[in-house]
Amino acid sequence: MTVSNTPLNVLKTQKQYSEMADVPSAQLSMVKDPYPSRLSEAPASLWQPRQEDVVKGRHLTGPLSQAQLDEFERKGFLFIPNLISGSELDELRREMQTLMNNEAYRDKPFSITEPESQEIRSLFAVHLLSQRMGELAQDERLAGAARQLIGADPYVHQSRINYKPGFAGKGFNWHSDFETWHAEDGMPNMHAVSASLILTENHEFNGPLMLIPGSHKKFVPCLGETPGDNYKSSLKMQEIGVPSKEALTELVAEHGIEAPKGQAGGLLLFDCNTLHASNANLSPDPRSNVFFVFNRPDNRCREPYAAPAQRPSFLAHEPEDDAQSLIGANR
Repeated sequence: MTVSNTPLNVLKTQKQYSEMADVPSAQLSMVKDPYPSRLSEAPASLWQPRQEDVVKGRHLTGPLSQAQLDEFERKGFLFIPNLISGSELDELRREMQTLMNNEAYRDKPFSITEPESQEIRSLFAVHLLSQRMGELAQDERLAGAARQLIGADPYVHQSRINYKPGFAGKGFNWHSDFETWHAEDGMPNMHAVSASLILTENHEFNGPLMLIPGSHKKFVPCLGETPGDNYKSSLKMQEIGVPSKEALTELVAEHGIEAPKGQAGGLLLFDCNTLHASNANLSPDPRSNVFFVFNRPDNRCREPYAAPAQRPSFLAHEPEDDAQSLIGANR
């Protein structure tokens, strides 16, 4: 199984999943935004119900069991410990270090440093920069799971290595990825899933990902207009696209917070709308992962719903993107 790069006009069988799939781009402004956000004043309700199904491909073959699909449906995420180990894990760790230590990437737009240092925090588009990471993005254990969850052969909407160094790695605020991708990239609907393969141990002291189970079933609109080139600051410290304290307080009171932890080699799958955050890493141990966002081809991004312009291609890939398109667009 490979990640699909098939153009939209070939994907006839997938039209049933998106009422907006065939809307010409010139008419998008006439289509009502299903998930309005970045508002100028507080909405009447703290959230609105999700409109799409969570698990859309139960009938499709893949590595996830029905019990695992049920857990993802209920919580909005699923942690699979010890997915990889041994020499395969060692190889991926070496590849991560090679990419993170490449000086040619340090000053590129797709290389994001810590807010208070020049240490790389995130390196984007790694499935295009590295053959090994490209192969991992096509691995049935990841892409096959995504296919079962989103209901179609996926393409990579975004990929990155996240590295949170010991003592110095900063956290990031609560947010829904879909809120950002919808507002700033133009992703129409909740048909995407993230796959985070942890490459170092995640424990309670090195800033593991925290998630609010059940939050994926509620879209929380955020206040504040999106500034131009917001990504340049938000990738270091997110301030726009953050839910209100009132909404977070009620959601946590209802659902609690969970932080999946485990040895290197575990896989965390989480829905695009699941609220998540992380604390700073105050331990000596780094926390790193390689991260792929899988999207359905009929849910590819269009004009942003609440931003003056789309973000660069290294943050929101098209199904047809390749390494040359990354280099050409981000010189």
